[in-house]
Amino acid sequence: MSSFDVLLGDERVQLDAFVEQYRRAIEATLEGLTEEQARRRLVPSATTLLGLLKHVTWMQRVWFEECVGGTSRQELGLVQSPDESFRLTGDDTVASVTAAHRMVCATARTAVADLPLDTVVTGHPAGPRTLRWVYLQVLRELAHHCGHADILREQVLAG
Repeated sequence: MSSFDVLLGDERVQLDAFVEQYRRAIEATLEGLTEEQARRRLVPSATTLLGLLKHVTWMQRVWFEECVGGTSRQELGLVQSPDESFRLTGDDTVASVTAAHRMVCATARTAVADLPLDTVVTGHPAGPRTLRWVYLQVLRELAHHCGHADILREQVLAG
């Protein structure tokens, strides 16, 4: 192992660290907000701070429970489309959506714990993927939505 590898850790350690960082970051955008602030719509779409956390919870279930675990969205009781996953119900609160996100993250960690990054997973409707590809997709989506959440939080707090 080179000194470069020692400094950075192996690829899996780094991917896990980046995913965890973005999981915490998107949850943090809700800290200190009221329920109304978390649900406030500031853009024409259904995107809200609480809706973003609900969406990334759904997204991680799709990638880790459907794609890696092989259980269909229907069997998981998931909505079918990304757009539907942003929609809030009257039962959704900051506490309930955050708790659901944390539970899904724990399930995801367990699902991949013993799998090498080169493992081919076959649960995605579009075909096989490597676990590395799944990690990169989840990381891309988390980073993308954290950016949205940062901007929305800034707008909510300014208003």
